[in-house]
Amino acid sequence: MVSNEKQDLTSDQDGAQFPEPTSDQASSQARSDATPDVTAFANRLRKNLAHWHKWARRRGITCFRIYGRDVPQFPFAIDWFETVSPRSETHLHVQEIDTGWQRSDADYTAWLTAVCDSICEVCGVPAARLHLKRRERQRGTSQYEKLDGEEAEVFVVEEAGLRFEVNFDAYLDAGLFLDHRPMRAMVAERIAARARHGAGTRFLNLFAYTGSFTVHAARAGAGMSTTVDLSRTYQAWTARNLALNGIDARRHQLVCADALAWLGSAVAARERFDVIVLDPPSFSNSKKMLGVLDVQRDHVRLVSQCHALLADGGELFFSTNLRSFKIDAELVQQCALREITRKSVPEDFRRPSGAEPHRAWQAERRG
Repeated sequence: MVSNEKQDLTSDQDGAQFPEPTSDQASSQARSDATPDVTAFANRLRKNLAHWHKWARRRGITCFRIYGRDVPQFPFAIDWFETVSPRSETHLHVQEIDTGWQRSDADYTAWLTAVCDSICEVCGVPAARLHLKRRERQRGTSQYEKLDGEEAEVFVVEEAGLRFEVNFDAYLDAGLFLDHRPMRAMVAERIAARARHGAGTRFLNLFAYTGSFTVHAARAGAGMSTTVDLSRTYQAWTARNLALNGIDARRHQLVCADALAWLGSAVAARERFDVIVLDPPSFSNSKKMLGVLDVQRDHVRLVSQCHALLADGGELFFSTNLRSFKIDAELVQQCALREITRKSVPEDFRRPSGAEPHRAWQAERRG
């Protein structure tokens, strides 16, 4: 259910007009003829920030989205992170989304500079704490590769009383997918409920990235877990996240493996888990893999194999961020999948256009 506060955030796509700046704002935003006009963007960001900051404060949330392509002419995603270590301060993770627009180098530089200056001014954050990335149309494994540049500083943030390491500069993503915040809570709730009733709490996290689901499951009471990811870098990151939260690593196995290959072996070995999270990338052609992963083509196999690994009464959570994704109708019937996208997408990521950052399904296995 979208709150009334959320519904107040109308979009130019709905035909709404952006508010005219006050005389004071107009004065502070005055620009020379040579400077790009970013007034519409600044007005929308200011309105968003006031709303989402209040929303987050009431809920004890310190990392959240404040802007997501709200004005089409300014295709950015802006996330607000409040760090707790090594310093308590605010950082902005800003991603420019490639739209294919063509500009001269000079015009593009002037426009981007004006946008970034506006972000810092509206948010009251110095330029040194604005971390700008350019998210291009996915090409192979580019979203996992380390970016060029010097060694980046590592920070720690909190979510639901848990701590997570983030890195704003070394990779395209910071290390914590904020749009999965409600699903992490769902998984933790399921594990905790099972533990209270003496049910099994074996947890499996596939395509685990930095292990945030594993941390939530472990702290909620998972007796054991298996976390599978192809990247040694991200598995080391998961190990640090476990350590940050005082979790006994001896009961939580980290497996560096191609999840596609690992699944086949696990099914053959008749392994069983009580809660499984399956969150594959849209596409991957890593040299470490035996083949190429395409979530649209491969999701039937992936979901079916995960469903086979569920113990009686076990639950599977499956999600994908592929915008064009279409789930197989027979798979829905076979595994009794029910879509939970509306529940799994947080309010700060919902937009009037309905373009959700991911879609999600849940399934249970009944003996």
